[in-house]
Amino acid sequence: MLLLPIPARAPVLALAGLSVAVTVALLLGAPLDYVAVVAGGLLALGLVLAGVDLWQSLRLWRAAPLRIERNLPGAFSLGVPTVLTLTLVNEGAQAWRVSVFDEVDTHFTFEGLPQEHAVPALSRVSIRYTATATQRGVAQFGATQLRWRTRFGCFEVRQTLGEPRRLRVYPNFAALARYAWLSGDRRLAQIGIKTYAQRGLGTDFRQLADYKTGDSLRHIDWKATQRQRRPIVREFQDDRDQCVLFLLDCGRRMRADEGALAQQQSNNSHFDEALNALMLLSYVALKEGDEVGAMTFGCPPEERRDFAPRKGSATLNALMNRLHDIQPGATHSDYLLAAQELLRVQKRRALVIVLTNFRDEDAAELRPAIKLLRRKHLVLVASLRERVLGHIASQPLVHARDAVDVAAAHLFEQSRRDAFARVVGNDPLSVDVEPADLAVALVNRYHAVKRAGLL
Repeated sequence: MLLLPIPARAPVLALAGLSVAVTVALLLGAPLDYVAVVAGGLLALGLVLAGVDLWQSLRLWRAAPLRIERNLPGAFSLGVPTVLTLTLVNEGAQAWRVSVFDEVDTHFTFEGLPQEHAVPALSRVSIRYTATATQRGVAQFGATQLRWRTRFGCFEVRQTLGEPRRLRVYPNFAALARYAWLSGDRRLAQIGIKTYAQRGLGTDFRQLADYKTGDSLRHIDWKATQRQRRPIVREFQDDRDQCVLFLLDCGRRMRADEGALAQQQSNNSHFDEALNALMLLSYVALKEGDEVGAMTFGCPPEERRDFAPRKGSATLNALMNRLHDIQPGATHSDYLLAAQELLRVQKRRALVIVLTNFRDEDAAELRPAIKLLRRKHLVLVASLRERVLGHIASQPLVHARDAVDVAAAHLFEQSRRDAFARVVGNDPLSVDVEPADLAVALVNRYHAVKRAGLL
């Protein structure tokens, strides 16, 4: 435990005042010898007082130092403010005046630090501050920095308490939690998720349940209703034991970040939105009893992440632990190589969802890759479209330059749309949407696949 004494403000001001007094006395003609003796005596007295103060305070501190207890969560969610608590424990008979600063990871923003508190004898003082993660991955929290004053206030002593901690920052689970809540309350239409009335034929019977508002009258089980003396309906489920496999682009296209245009929308990067959509659809598919897996491409071989398809309640956590710290790189994505690698490891037919940021110049590479995958799998291409295009295209024409910008935005968007149509053909599943709309679009497409029995 390193102790670093620093002169406090009061003795520094006293020394400055003594210097000014000596200067004024000499200017007024006071004898030099007399001034030197008086100033030297006062300085010596001050040094002795400061030395005694430091020695006595260090002795008291070492006899009963403050302890720090830091309450950190098991993990953080990207962009979600989290309240952290530091508790100063004083088990000694002396009160202390301290300033506290926690060593927060550089990829966090924080409010409420530093703080200054008096810690009475035999007491506990809690300090709260808010930290918000701005990047996924592994976060490094250092030790807590403490600065306490000596008994007479001559020094402030700096030292570190506690141990460094490494914590994980996951994608934001807010969309997933909201989906789970709305699905339980049957209000998914509020977030754009389409719901379908269960059919009486062509689906598997799951269970009998109490009738709820909105259930089809055709599904009432009259025998069970008569037996239970309350309305009972038959619940159905779609085909299970199917596979959803994500092919996640980690190349330079996915580095796009439009936070400056996000006054009314999410300020996540394209890659973060792709991960959020992957997480939400994984949750939905796992709830349906399907397997979920993932592969990344567009990154160096040593950074590639694979997750073999599996099902079960623990799959979502395992998938996020595998992908939570990956970041898009600066390399070009090889679509054809990714398709070949997927075909090599995935023998069973699956719904392959390609998450990428498509540009019209990518058509020549993406088209043969999609054609190759479709030989065995059902392929859904999900492309992220920059919000800035719609922002520029819809701006008012105030100046002559605005007309050029609007026309260029429409031309670029039309070129991109035509190229995307050439790549996916007449495929009604593939989507080209803005990042904030990706999660809802994927869930709707997944439901359409399940209802149509395309797998």
